[in-house]
Amino acid sequence: MKKKDHRIWQEAVTRDIKQISEITGNIYLSTLIIGKRANQISQQTKEELDERLSEFKTTVDTLEEYIENEAQIEVAREYEMKPKPTLIATKEFLNKKIYFRIPEHQ
Repeated sequence: MKKKDHRIWQEAVTRDIKQISEITGNIYLSTLIIGKRANQISQQTKEELDERLSEFKTTVDTLEEYIENEAQIEVAREYEMKPKPTLIATKEFLNKKIYFRIPEHQ
């Protein structure tokens, strides 16, 4: 699996609205594009997490099943430390790494 560059601020950062709206000419369209990309990133992350956590699933339904598994906790911490999908999507949008097209009005 290829490692992605996620060197992004972990917290919210004030953005210049003019810089965001310059790309599409409309702040609302830019926000829509960033939101859709954030949903894609969130879905991909969820699938990766589910795949990694599937190793820890058992078919036995007992009290011993709920004993804390250190490896499982480490995987959860790793995903908690990743930047939020909206921050990743905003960085990609501002760096013009998102392909989008605007359909013609008829």
